[in-house]
Amino acid sequence: MSKQNIGGLGRGLGSLIPSKKENEESKQPSKDYFSAPTFASRSIEDSAKLQITEIPVEIIFSNKYQPRKYFAQKDLEELAASIKEHGILQPLVVVEKDEGRGYELVAGERRLRASKIAGLKVVPAIVRDYGELERLELALIENIQRSDLNPIEEASAYQKLNDNFGLTHDQIAKRMGKSRPVISNAIRLLGLPDEIQKALAEGKITEGHAKILMELKDDEKRLALFKRVLSEKLTITDTTHEVKKVEVKRHARKVTRDPNVAAYEDRLRSSLGTRVSIKRKGKHAGVIVIEYYGEEEFNGLIDKLS
Repeated sequence: MSKQNIGGLGRGLGSLIPSKKENEESKQPSKDYFSAPTFASRSIEDSAKLQITEIPVEIIFSNKYQPRKYFAQKDLEELAASIKEHGILQPLVVVEKDEGRGYELVAGERRLRASKIAGLKVVPAIVRDYGELERLELALIENIQRSDLNPIEEASAYQKLNDNFGLTHDQIAKRMGKSRPVISNAIRLLGLPDEIQKALAEGKITEGHAKILMELKDDEKRLALFKRVLSEKLTITDTTHEVKKVEVKRHARKVTRDPNVAAYEDRLRSSLGTRVSIKRKGKHAGVIVIEYYGEEEFNGLIDKLS
């Protein structure tokens, strides 16, 4: 493997790579190390002090936490053509594996794939020492800043931060430079049926359509309206009107069934902060269904009910 120091770094590198001084002060990143304001404060001049190494593409492996699953072939080929003409302006970021016999990619998946298409044998990279949480965060931030992720990929990455690393929605929001409701609403998209998630990921429906479909009570109704959205090319406004029609009918049925049940449901929704439905089974029995979206919301409900 050949190594060399390269002076001029590509545009935008300062927003991805910490400065040498910061690395010397602490090997472990601070709590807000990957927050959007921290990233924005990094300068290209600071990053230029880091050593860039040329690494064979054959020993660089994808980040197992890479949130992006879909890469348009046409875009990769266009990037490959640019790389052939101008080279790679921004180094990849990797972590060492197997004592230097391999490297795991942290940032630069598109550049790596395009480099292979372009026929490059080696690529410029900066070797860093990141833990698993930092790898996921950095890969996620890079994609979000470039608007590379579809809504389902982004939601899945947020859910991984919650499930795998125990970060709350509020902590994720602070690290990503977003509001807590944005994170929570994104994760709730994962509660949609797989068919709708797939359509959203492929751009067949918009995130606005998906959020409106979330307002329906059950998957059967969601799928029925979703199919109408596709077949009739319903706009977001049209979809909203259709959801309201379904909800009006549902409330009408509830009133004729038992007006007291609706009142109890409203009290529980207000107390728990989530959707609650009550289903009677005979005169003295029934089922109370409490909905939740995400591990944090589940734990919050358990605390309230304890």
